Amino acid sequence: MFDSVVPAGQRRSLAELDERLDLAVGDRQAKRSAFWTMLALSAVIAVAGVISDSTATVIGAMIVAPLSTPILGVGLGITVGRRALIVRSIVRIVSGIVLVVVLGVLFARVLPNPGNVLANSQVLGRTSPTLMDLVAALATGLVGAVAVARRDVGDVLPGVAIAISLVPPLGVVGVCLGSGAPTLALGAFVLFASNAVALIITATLVLVAAGYGRDAAREGGSRWRRAYLVLSVALVVVSVPMVVNSLASLWAKQISARAELWLDQTPGAQVTGVQWRGTTVTVSVLGPASLPPVTELDAAVQAIVPWDPQLQVVHTVGSTIEQIEAN
Repeated sequence: MFDSVVPAGQRRSLAELDERLDLAVGDRQAKRSAFWTMLALSAVIAVAGVISDSTATVIGAMIVAPLSTPILGVGLGITVGRRALIVRSIVRIVSGIVLVVVLGVLFARVLPNPGNVLANSQVLGRTSPTLMDLVAALATGLVGAVAVARRDVGDVLPGVAIAISLVPPLGVVGVCLGSGAPTLALGAFVLFASNAVALIITATLVLVAAGYGRDAAREGGSRWRRAYLVLSVALVVVSVPMVVNSLASLWAKQISARAELWLDQTPGAQVTGVQWRGTTVTVSVLGPASLPPVTELDAAVQAIVPWDPQLQVVHTVGSTIEQIEAN
């Protein structure tokens, strides 16, 4: 059945995979020079796009970024049992992470920032990853792994690079650290880590299914089962904050709906936002000076969330002014 996914006639040889994914094979100097040059430039583009809140610029950085090469190299190393390839690839991944994050910190410290960069869409969209982000990463990783294994679908790799974002989240990590927001930086790093782990897992599964690891398994696959165990643990670790974020998002919507019901008998009052900070949920309300008893909303929140969260109501006294166009 898997032959229809990676047909024998389109299946790349192991030597071809080595040439694509191992920077130590072939013209090493040229491949390494291209990797670091393109990674540095993509990091600059990504950080600039994050700070300027430009989606088009960030997409450009995704296409240029070569960081998926060593990540897929880890998957190939696990599949064929090459410890040296795994180590080399991990070293390049870690070095690339440091490069992009440092550039993000420097840009955040040096460039003028008239607006609040921490509130722009490029940052907010990458600091609270949910389980759907992980599902998308796993699916995209499968596409990327199949594209690497097949000769005839290489043209989809730019789309894969856009879908499984690697450098932009690291740029957000640097920008947030440079702006004094380590919690947001951690959220963006979780997104990067989940994408990287998903790419390694799916690449390993596809390459093993395509037969690249058959010889390694016959020689003794027990030591590589440890690698699979490590990947499984890593997947669980990055999934935990995503589960928490997913639940927080769901509960925030439910709390917002209950808060609207709580304000139903107060003319002009409206819920303007619901935010989570640890175990504290903050409900922002715009309305008249008199509101219903907060105890009613607190009871509703307790019924939604399975533990005992602390409720804060931020009450802004006022009303929405509608602009009336003159005839």
